[in-house]
Amino acid sequence: MLMTRFTRVFGLLLGLAMGLGSGAAPAEVDGPDFYVVRGVARDDVLNMRAEPNPQARKVGEIPPDGTCIRNLGCKGGLTFAEFTELSPAEQKKHQRENPRWCKVEYQGVAGWVAGRYLGEGDCRR
Repeated sequence: MLMTRFTRVFGLLLGLAMGLGSGAAPAEVDGPDFYVVRGVARDDVLNMRAEPNPQARKVGEIPPDGTCIRNLGCKGGLTFAEFTELSPAEQKKHQRENPRWCKVEYQGVAGWVAGRYLGEGDCRR
């Protein structure tokens, strides 16, 4: 009796834990606490937008060597399952159709940037 109850409770907790990890919120604070800019030309900037859209109003910019960029949450891009299960060609197609956008804060300005230009960083002041 005790083992059956334990098995049911364990199964319920395991199911809840797995279910919580499967859904994606519109903007999840996942990944590192801070980012650095990567892949932006030295004579260019990373534009910050009011919405996660390349045509949205520009609210700021981050230099190509920008650091200490606070992560406020990302959406879009590949899920872990897609990253591990899709072929490289399928991954590229999915990323074109559903690009990753991250809401960040840089020097007091918050906005959305294309996630492909961010790398894990820190903020040692």
